[in-house]
Amino acid sequence: MIENEWIRMPDGRRLAARIWLPASGGAAPAIFEYLPYRKRDGTAGRDETTHRVFADAGYACVRVDIAGTGDSEGQFDDEYSEQELSDGEAVLTWIAAQEWCDGNIGMIGISWGGFNGLQLAYRRPPALKAVISMASTVDRYADDIHFMGGCLLSDNLNGATQLFAWLTRPADPRLRADWREDWIARLENVPFSAVDWMRHPTRDEFWKHGSVCEDWSRIEAPVLAITGWADPYVNAPPALAANLQVPCKAMIGPWEHSYSHLSRLDPADFHSEALRWFDRWLKGKQNGAEDLPAYRVYIQEHFNPSKKYGPRVGRWVAEQSWPSPHVNDRVLFLGSDGLKDNATLGTIAVSSPAHIGQTGGYYCPGMRIDNELAEDQAADDALSTCFDTAPLTEPMELLGRPKLKFAFSVDRPVAQIVARLCDVSPEGVSQRVTFRPLNLTHFASHESPQALVPGQVYEAEIELNECAHRLRAGHVLRLALSTSYWPLVWPAPGNAVVTLHLENSTLHLPIRTVTEEIPPLDPGPPREYPKLQAQQMRPASSTSKPHTLEDGTVVLDTFDDFGQKINPHHGMAVGSDVRMRYAIHPDNPASAIFESQWNFTYQRDQWQVTIKTEHSMSCDPQHFYLHRKVRAIEGLDEIEVFAREWSETIPRGLL
Repeated sequence: MIENEWIRMPDGRRLAARIWLPASGGAAPAIFEYLPYRKRDGTAGRDETTHRVFADAGYACVRVDIAGTGDSEGQFDDEYSEQELSDGEAVLTWIAAQEWCDGNIGMIGISWGGFNGLQLAYRRPPALKAVISMASTVDRYADDIHFMGGCLLSDNLNGATQLFAWLTRPADPRLRADWREDWIARLENVPFSAVDWMRHPTRDEFWKHGSVCEDWSRIEAPVLAITGWADPYVNAPPALAANLQVPCKAMIGPWEHSYSHLSRLDPADFHSEALRWFDRWLKGKQNGAEDLPAYRVYIQEHFNPSKKYGPRVGRWVAEQSWPSPHVNDRVLFLGSDGLKDNATLGTIAVSSPAHIGQTGGYYCPGMRIDNELAEDQAADDALSTCFDTAPLTEPMELLGRPKLKFAFSVDRPVAQIVARLCDVSPEGVSQRVTFRPLNLTHFASHESPQALVPGQVYEAEIELNECAHRLRAGHVLRLALSTSYWPLVWPAPGNAVVTLHLENSTLHLPIRTVTEEIPPLDPGPPREYPKLQAQQMRPASSTSKPHTLEDGTVVLDTFDDFGQKINPHHGMAVGSDVRMRYAIHPDNPASAIFESQWNFTYQRDQWQVTIKTEHSMSCDPQHFYLHRKVRAIEGLDEIEVFAREWSETIPRGLL
């Protein structure tokens, strides 16, 4: 292993790389992972479980810090920026030219690395021959942490707070003699990402950049797309399988936002899947990777959901082609007495307290220690307008994206509606199967929304997120509708009443019916893999405390201590923790507030730094108010070397 290698960019900046070479020597295909999450400490433990395995299998593995992050030179500007992607192309060219590389390169990554793997494939660099993309998106506006259905997600700020904390940390003094000067420059120039992203509330050119769905034909490298049902990025794998014109295979298991071998939800053998894919497209082995089913999927069943991690219930199935001839549309009609086979007349009003959504869990489970998952939805269902089927007389299997088509009118110019499908057991436990919000001002377009005219009737459609679920006989399928879903979705500025016009309101279900299953070719349990033998100085822990204040404000306080460990390769001790608070009054959507504080400590011998960051966001009916703060502290005597605060006000517009 080469602990650090410098890769020089055309303009002279150097990016920092960690490299694992196969023991066999000679030229080999390479696997490239490209992230801002710091190879030296942030992903070091995870990297040990992947790249060392791939090197043992005959691959040269290269893990690179994006410019201005970790130990790399330059300044970070934004996620998936032109600088990031053009630098990525330069890294691919550099790798292909090394004597230890045979010119064939694959990209691998989860989340950020899954995104830029697809985005670099879209640019067609000649050396990039295959991609494994986990927990990624094909549409940056529709399916990322920023917006969903034209609604602002609270994770837009949550994700920005985490990025801010990561970007304000210094390079390692052992690798960068200029670490302190560079650190101050990072602190002075760190982007206010939440604000930058909120300045683009519609699907404009900012979001189209890096969205590979803009032209599926541009991707020429074969793609293996993987995620899990506890992850938010469930729409990309089947979309890639359905639209790419090159070999593409999709797989969705029960996992959270994690490489599947590291999942806390039924972990699986990620390594064999990855090596089969790369062996086929980088080494030319005729191993049948191109003949895998187009879509392998874990179909879940009811398991009494909890916010804590635990085992899942379900089975693996496979569809040889996608879209599948085994999935057909079944239409149910919304009626005053539930979901029916025939249309009914009349209207139903939907209006919810602002705090509904307390059982929804984190947007992106896998980023914290625990207490992240969606719980029993019964409490939120009780505050929603629900449409139930009769108890099923036989099982029902869903695979795909359900659609809600509806006619509506509103009493305000800005409103939102959130649709959830739930599997309700005979005991009344409601398990969320899928959900999706819609900013109703986007009823016709995410590019050109329009204020609503109170009383006017409109038609809209919500294509809910991908799901795979089997409801047992005796269970009830529930469609729950609400005008808020806090804290996942930032609420509309006021309490709206959305009136549904039932004769034009239907639920379209992707019903899977198979008389004879093909072999699912599921990944199986994880193989043995190496682990970083870090010395633990402080264990990890997690708390989640919902409570209500005297004035009725509903609060969720969470604390995640990621512990402190010493890396055996370079002796640095790293510790971190994060506190978050979500608060809202049920009668006032404009009372919503989110606050977070991240703390990081780095220490080796007499060198020590501490970084403390804070973010907050609040609103009124006309504006969003964002504030952030950073304090940088150096030395064992804890001298403050940098402190700054920023405040921004953003007009709400139609959010």
